[in-house]
Amino acid sequence: MSLLNLFSKKINSNIDPKESVGKAIQWVRNNRLPSGGILPHHKEKTATQEVTGYLIPTLYQYDEKRLALELARWEASVQRPDGAFTDIYDKPYTFDSMQVARGFLSVLHEAPDLEKPLRRVCDWMLTQISPNGKINTPDLSTWAMPDGSTITDNVHVYCITPLLETGKKLGEPRYVEAGKKAQEYYRKQPDIAQFKVLSHFFGYIMEALVDLGEVELAKKGLNEALKTQRSDGSVPAFPHVKWVCSTGLAQIAIAWAKFGMKEPAEKAFRYLQNIQNPSGGFYGGYGKHAFYFPDEEISWAVKYFLDLHRLVKK
Repeated sequence: MSLLNLFSKKINSNIDPKESVGKAIQWVRNNRLPSGGILPHHKEKTATQEVTGYLIPTLYQYDEKRLALELARWEASVQRPDGAFTDIYDKPYTFDSMQVARGFLSVLHEAPDLEKPLRRVCDWMLTQISPNGKINTPDLSTWAMPDGSTITDNVHVYCITPLLETGKKLGEPRYVEAGKKAQEYYRKQPDIAQFKVLSHFFGYIMEALVDLGEVELAKKGLNEALKTQRSDGSVPAFPHVKWVCSTGLAQIAIAWAKFGMKEPAEKAFRYLQNIQNPSGGFYGGYGKHAFYFPDEEISWAVKYFLDLHRLVKK
């Protein structure tokens, strides 16, 4: 028996997906602040602009339209004068800002008043792109990981799709040109498709490569991750560890599903159903030595679980 299978768990395949989804959506409702945004996790007291932003399209797709619109207007109300959005410590981040752009885009047809804040955040985004296409961010202080590592710059590839889509939707060639320049920069990074970072960050990269049509790079990375998938559907947080990052598993499975690799995506979804907490949420890390939010129910895990469900249950 391989080491991967040795640490696999028995999975109950009969959990009702509708029940799992209902609990996840309720978790979002329960972790929304009266003032507007969604909490990053159940122990925090300050809303996250980033996760609230990319939860908006997810909620809208699950027919939670009123909630999605309320969250989008909350985002507009907290936008900085320069157009950026911040982390929970009030520091502007390019990554966070473009996830809010995703939210605005998803409801723009119902809330045309959000075009102005969408343009403002994209205009600010242009100031963060170097002439060679590298995406920068004003601050990196909260990108430190518990193990001493720093979040890979390659996750910025996940900022490109909302910029390109905004440019096409609003007829703004500056956004499209900048997005294509950034895409060219990141596709040339030698480690862009290597599964050697936390699966959560690798998941951002893989979904972005699929969405951007980078077929060969996506295929390379997704097949690399597939080699690590265990019989129970889980994927290790890093190739060399036993513990699982819930969000990373969901994100990699989303990229698998979008790429047509439905079987491993379905196995991942079943695994996630089995580790879902009674509250409807998910801890960030499961297993011995897990260091990624092992005791906090994180909102981004719920978001990607819901996104995965829509793809595997079609």
